[in-house]
Amino acid sequence: MANHTIPHNPHSTASIAGHPVHAMLIPFPIAFFVATFVCDLVFWRTGNPAWVTPSLWLLGAGLVMAALAALAGLTDILGDAQIRSLRDVWLHAGGNVIVVLIELYNWYFRYAHGEAAVVPVGLVLSLIVVLILLFTGWKGWGMVYRHHVGVADGPDQMR
Repeated sequence: MANHTIPHNPHSTASIAGHPVHAMLIPFPIAFFVATFVCDLVFWRTGNPAWVTPSLWLLGAGLVMAALAALAGLTDILGDAQIRSLRDVWLHAGGNVIVVLIELYNWYFRYAHGEAAVVPVGLVLSLIVVLILLFTGWKGWGMVYRHHVGVADGPDQMR
């Protein structure tokens, strides 16, 4: 009989009871960055300065959560050669690094210039980020649903 080994799915190194930490954290920066864009749109359309402060706080919270999600994602990349070998991983990670750099500048520019920083610069940067997030989210979806990254091979293989 031939000795056949069943290849295992790429596993998440940063996990809790088999559940990938990165997947638990990524909804937060996405929600915060999209909410920033929504606040910018409302400010642009209404001129109501009450929307400026929440957008600054949303950006800050998004950056903190993005750093935590990036740390978990980097742990996964470093922990499994199968993950490192996927092209989608690098497109996903690279796009998200660009998102964080844009949002860092966006936060600083708003902090330094207040209300004047929102339209048009902050609004355009927020729109660019949302578009990049659509791409990186699509790549992240592909990693899970096409490449089965972080998906248990079976109930006995939860890590």
